Formats: sequence, C-alpha cells, structure tokens
Amino acid sequence: MGRLQDKIAIVTGAGAGIGRAIAHKFAAEGAVVVVTDVDGSAAAAVAAQLAGRSVSAASSYAVDVTDRASVRAMVAAVTEEHGRIDVLVNNAGWDRAMPFVESEPELWDKVIGINYVGALNTCREVLPVMATQNAGRVVNLGSDAGRVGSSGEAVYSGAKGAVIAFSKTIAREMARHQITVNVVCPGPTDTALFASMGGDNPALRDGLIRAIPLRRLAAPEDIANAVAFFASDEASFITGQTISVSGGLTMS
Repeated sequence: MGRLQDKIAIVTGAGAGIGRAIAHKFAAEGAVVVVTDVDGSAAAAVAAQLAGRSVSAASSYAVDVTDRASVRAMVAAVTEEHGRIDVLVNNAGWDRAMPFVESEPELWDKVIGINYVGALNTCREVLPVMATQNAGRVVNLGSDAGRVGSSGEAVYSGAKGAVIAFSKTIAREMARHQITVNVVCPGPTDTALFASMGGDNPALRDGLIRAIPLRRLAAPEDIANAVAFFASDEASFITGQTISVSGGLTMS
C-alpha cells in the first residue's frame, strides 16, 4: 500500500509540469486524485493517463482558481462523490518575467490572482470540509522567489511570499482541527513555464546549473516527492513549515 492509499486528493494546475508530476506521484502512492486545471482537456488527459496505469481512481475538472464560483462547484462535486477531502495541493501558478518598472496593473492582477488569490479561494472552500472531518493536509506551492526574491519576478515573488505567510497563519488557525499546512518552494525547475520565461536560453540555463550546488535543474518529480511527504501521515506532526527544493541554490 502507498503512503496516500485511498486518500482523496485535489491537485490544482495539474494539467502539466509540476502539477502533473504531483498527480502521478499521488496516484502511485495510492491516492484518489482529483486533477484540476484551467485547461479542462489537459486535466482530462492527465486523469486518463493515471487510469491507464491501473492505479487508484482519478477524475478531472476544469477549474479557474481565480473564480471562487468555479472552485466552489468543484469542491461541492468532489465532496458529494467521495464524502470527504483528505489532501489539497495548491499548485496552480503562472508568471511572465520582466522588470517591475516595465510591468502594468493588468499583469499584476493576473499574477496575484493565479498565484495567491487562487490559494485563498481553494482553501476557503476546502478547509471547512477538512475541519468537519477533523483531519486534512494542505500543501501550498510557494517558490524560492518568495523567500529570497528573483530579478524580473517582483510581483510573482510578492505573491509567493504571501502564500508562505498565509500558510503559516492558517496552519495556526487549523491545527485544532488536526489539519496541517505546509509549503514547498521549488527552485528553477525544468518545465514548459520555465522555458517560456527564458529557460530555453542555453546561456541562462547553463548559468543557473553552474549556480546550483547539485549541478542540475529540478525535475518536476523532485518537487512532487516533497509534496507527497507533506501530504502523508509521515508528516503528521509537521505544520507551518516551508521547504526549499532547489538543489542547494538557496539555503536558510
């Protein structure tokens, strides 16, 4: 049996990249995975992949985390089908790199909406369900940008810093309900989003690799492994914590 055997786990932004890796890891650990993404067809494709591996059941929903009504409808459907929610992973994220003084409020709103307000929306709908159960695990995806800053990602860094502070606070508030809340902060990770932000530039890529003590970029699976630990009973006495998965790029 896996560490997450028969746990009902919602993963946002699971249609690609790190979210997809988390969904596959959770399924391999025995979870019933609810794959959500703003791209409903991508979410359905991941759920089909999981079903094709003959692992625990999976379902998919098209969900815009910035739209609370969309989140509420998904949570209601999951609760009706399964009767509970054991794990929530807030992975949905997005950014566009540029100097802050060249950015405009339209970009700010989108970055904050997806990376921070999205987590507020999902937590607001899921935490009451978990409180009724007197059990639950929340794992929020932050970023090392939110811990130490990142040039060209000022608003994203601020949003991820907010996720970290928010997570610590709800960890305190929800502890009496035996709900843990922790944050996983990826460093540079080899995903399509990273490539779209300049990671496909060989000079930038090589420079980053040289700066990372372990001399490689993170694979999405590296992040998924840390998330699975926090979601499991092995981490039942850990809450309000932030861990960097960066190959030693940041240490503190």
